[in-house]
This record gives sequence, C-alpha cells and structure tokens, in this order.
Amino acid sequence: MLRIDLFTEITCPWCIIGHHRLDNVLAQRFPALDVDIRQHPVLLLPDAPAAGLYIPDLLRSRYGITDPKASFARPEAEARASGLDLDLNRQPWTYRTQAAHGLILAARTRGTQHQLAVAITDAHFLDARNISDVDVLADIAAGYGFDRDEARAIASDPEQHRRVEREAAKSVAAGVRSVPHFVFGGRIAINGGRSEDEIASAIRDAAGVAAPASQGTSGSSP
Repeated sequence: MLRIDLFTEITCPWCIIGHHRLDNVLAQRFPALDVDIRQHPVLLLPDAPAAGLYIPDLLRSRYGITDPKASFARPEAEARASGLDLDLNRQPWTYRTQAAHGLILAARTRGTQHQLAVAITDAHFLDARNISDVDVLADIAAGYGFDRDEARAIASDPEQHRRVEREAAKSVAAGVRSVPHFVFGGRIAINGGRSEDEIASAIRDAAGVAAPASQGTSGSSP
C-alpha cells in the first residue's frame, strides 16, 4: 500500500485542483494501486471572521489586486485542463476552516477522510456553500459515515478546533510552505499546481511502478 500524505486548505483554489488531479491520476493510471490518503490541515486564514471575508476585498487589501478575474484566470485554466469546471467567481467568500478540518480529521477512523475532504472543498468552490456553517458541514458529512447530530457536535467543538490548529502547526513545522503539498511513500514530496504527469511520476517513483512505454500528457506545469 502506498501512503499519500496530502496537506491542503479547503478554501485554496489550487487544492481543489490538486484533489481532482490526484483522483484522476489514481483512477486512470494506477487503478490497481492500493493507496492510503491521509489529509493534513493547513490554515491560510486562521483568524477569518465567522461571517467570512469577501474575496475581492481580501485580494485588494492583502495583495493589491484590483481585478480578481485576472488573478482567477490561471487556476481556472489549469482546472479546465484536467476536466474540472472551476469558476472562481461562483464563490465570492472565504471562510474559517477549523470546523471543516475538524470533521476531516475525525473522518480518518471512518475510512472516508479523503472523500469527505474532497466533498467539502467541492461544496465550497462548486456549490458556493458556507463551509464554516456547522449545519452545512453536517449535511455534507452525513454522506461520509457521520450522523448529522454527531457531525454538528464535532464541527462545533472548540477542542476539535484547537486540535486542528495544533495539526496545522505541525504541517508548518514539517516544512509545508505552499499547498497542495503531497508526500508519496513518506519520501517524495511535491507541491503547488503540479500537472497530472508530475503527480503520476512521483507516484511511480514512490511505488516502484515502471512508466508505461507510451504516455500521453495531461494538465499543465506550475
């Protein structure tokens, strides 16, 4: 079994692309490979207000970007290259993610951790849902091994939020500086907007799988 450690932030556009590309690569190029995907939290805006931050204002105040559409062009193009219809104008808000990450950590023992992480990230970007709302999170988690009341309790638990913050600090201490950050087999690390070919190459190296004699390309380099 190949262990894949995946460090992501739910509200990062490159992370939804990374999720989609990893799943594409595993399904299309390594269908027989047994993998254990372990999700680790990274907090990009740990002090975001409960009501969220309006992304155009955030881009303007933090990065001096006055045209959000221009900054969205590259990740949207990268997403389309991998078959993901990502329109970043669809979700104009970014939210605190401690509650969502708390549920994802709890899903580890249910065997649904990666699937839940993908579902919450998709809900944020593709459905423009407020993934800091415990009722929204309970609705999503109900499809991944949780009772709704149990999911609400976990997402609302301050101790679970503190656990997420401790785990996020460990991610930084481990050298995670940008997301998504992949570690394959505990030894091969890649990060950022990597193409499907680059992800596949890292998996082959970590798993000791020979490259196919003829290989097409998909995705784009960062």
